[in-house]
Amino acid sequence: MRIRRILAAAFATVALAGIGLTGAATATAQSAPSVVTPSECKQGGGAPAINDAGNYCKGGMYDGEQVD
Repeated sequence: MRIRRILAAAFATVALAGIGLTGAATATAQSAPSVVTPSECKQGGGAPAINDAGNYCKGGMYDGEQVD
């Protein structure tokens, strides 16, 4: 009985650790680049605001990212 509890605890620890690693990898993969091209901004559904201070992409997937 004692071995079952130890194995169950070990299995739960490994499973939760795996979920944590998967979440971290997903968050990293979904991060947007800090600088995008005007065409990338348009393809992402935004509009490059090159004349505005800072040259940012307005709207879409790259909203708020700097346009180079």
